[in-house]
This record gives sequence, C-alpha cells and structure tokens, in this order.
Amino acid sequence: MNSARGARFRLEPYLEFAKKAISREATYRFDVFTSIGSFVVRVYLLRMVWTALYAHNAAPSDLPLHTIITYSTIALLMGLVLDIDQTRILHDKLHDGSIATDFMKPINVPLYFFSDGTGEVVFHAFLIVPALLLSLLFVHIDIPAPGVLAAFALSFLLGYFVGFCINFILNCIAFWTLEISGVQLILTWVTDLLGGGIIPLILFPLALQKAIFVLPFAAMFSTPLLIYVGHIPPSGYAAAFGLQISWLLLLAAGAWIIWRAGARRVIVQGG
Repeated sequence: MNSARGARFRLEPYLEFAKKAISREATYRFDVFTSIGSFVVRVYLLRMVWTALYAHNAAPSDLPLHTIITYSTIALLMGLVLDIDQTRILHDKLHDGSIATDFMKPINVPLYFFSDGTGEVVFHAFLIVPALLLSLLFVHIDIPAPGVLAAFALSFLLGYFVGFCINFILNCIAFWTLEISGVQLILTWVTDLLGGGIIPLILFPLALQKAIFVLPFAAMFSTPLLIYVGHIPPSGYAAAFGLQISWLLLLAAGAWIIWRAGARRVIVQGG
C-alpha cells in the first residue's frame, strides 16, 4: 500500500507537514479575526442566556451561575480545537483524486493526514490566548486547583484523540461515497447535542444521562468539562479516563480497519 513499507521511519517529514499546515492557516488572517470575534460574541450571548435562565428558574445546587458560565466559556475555548475536522484533507484528496499520488510517496499516508491536521489544530490552539483574554472582558472564569487542571488537560487530550478518530472514520466513508457532507452535518448536530459542549449533560433527565455519558461524544467534551468544574471528583478520574481510553482504542481500531479496506479500493473522481 505504501512504498515506505520496510523503510526506516523518519519523523522530519511529518514535522514539516505540520509546519506547512500552520503556515497555511496563518495565511487567512481574516478567518483568524472572525474566529476570535465570533468566539467573543458567543461568550457574551451565552452569559446573557444563562443569566436570564437562572434569574427565572431554580439553579441546580451543583451548578451555580458562575460555574455554568465558566463551563460554557471553557467549552467554547475547547471548541476552537475540537470543532476542527483534522482529517478533512482525506475527503478533499479522495474527491479530486490526488490521493492516488500520495500512495506512491515514501510516507505513511494516515500519519501524513494526522500531521497536517495537528498543524491546523496547533495554530488554532494559539487563538485560545487572545480569545480567553477578550472573553475576560465579559465573564469571570473560575480557575481550579493545579491537580484538577492537570486532570482536565489529560482528559482534554484524550477527548481530542477520540474526536480525531471519529473524524477519520467519517472521512474514510468517502472511499465509498465520495460525498459526506450530509453525514457530517448529522454528526455535528449529534456531537453538539450529546457532547455536552452547549448544554451540560448533567442537566438532562437522569435516565437519559446514563445512556449519553457512555457515548464517545461525551468523552470529547463533557468529561473534561465536568472535571474542570469539579463535578467529577478526583475519586472519579480513573473511571472517566478509563471510559475515554476505551473509546479511543475502539475507535482507533475501527479507523484502521476502515482505512485498510478503503485504501484497497481508491476511487478517483474529478481531477
């Protein structure tokens, strides 16, 4: 499948792919400014919405107003990274047929996609700093203890890889369908609803929570966010990380199987 099979692995090309992706994203400065501006507007609107809702309804005892505002702000900051389709380039290359040449290059093609997506993510991660500073003009964000922050960072990283595998599987569908925009819209809607990035899952009915919390979408957003606001205590970290790791291993195995099947039948359209 790959001319690099059996050759000595070299990390340098993949670092260059990541650097090139960073440079590519930095080229579109207007998109950068609009992303930050959109983030600040959403923070302000969410603060207004939650303030109004809490003013006319009884606040949950474990989720007071300042906590839900912190939760929403951190969720939006996470979205700057997690909302990126890191493997979109796979769909694009399948659609225009250029993936055929990638298989002839002395590289690991999935790792190439990962490197390109990671470069894009790293660039958007830098936007967190100005976005956070501007959001502090409108909201106050609670800062947890260092140990909680470390647990949040680990959970966030695991959630990122879970999201990467989901996106990779989705884009691999293009091996058979070439067009995935419809499925992508459905996945985005389901992730927004069941991931906990917009509405905390602990506000859902208890019976529904039990079903939603075991889904991979919760592993992306809800788990790190609930760790951050203290809803998941240190005694629950092992179970939370275990579920995230289980989904990561399962989705990674599924992604590899689907990739191998799709790579055997590369379909070229356009060009």
